[in-house]
Amino acid sequence: MTLIYPVIFTVTHDKKDTYLIEIPDIKGMTEGHGLEDAYRMARDYIGCALYDKPDNLIPEASVLSDIDVKKGEFVGEGDSFVSLVDLNLDVFRRKMNNKSVRRNVSIPAWLNQAADEAHINVSRVLQEALMEKLGVL
Repeated sequence: MTLIYPVIFTVTHDKKDTYLIEIPDIKGMTEGHGLEDAYRMARDYIGCALYDKPDNLIPEASVLSDIDVKKGEFVGEGDSFVSLVDLNLDVFRRKMNNKSVRRNVSIPAWLNQAADEAHINVSRVLQEALMEKLGVL
């Protein structure tokens, strides 16, 4: 599920090129250094805030034109603008939920020996093959 939220970015014009970030729809705030980092931090905040929420409780995004920077938390801290930030929540959840699960698989003894001799991590090869087969990265 791809989410797109309007976000208020306020550039402070300090030596660190700090951007103060407000995500009104989830009542979140963070900051980044430089515009690229600011977008990354906004995505990360959105993902962390919504990671464990059931899909039916994820807040709807406001209409971009309804966001008024003059009512933002960081008004007066610098120059503000509104931009849309997207996040694929399914991908974010997969990245965050990478706990290993033990599975018992069987392979022929000769194949196991060959893998050992070649110093191949069979678990990793199985993971890569499953991700390729399922089309997930």
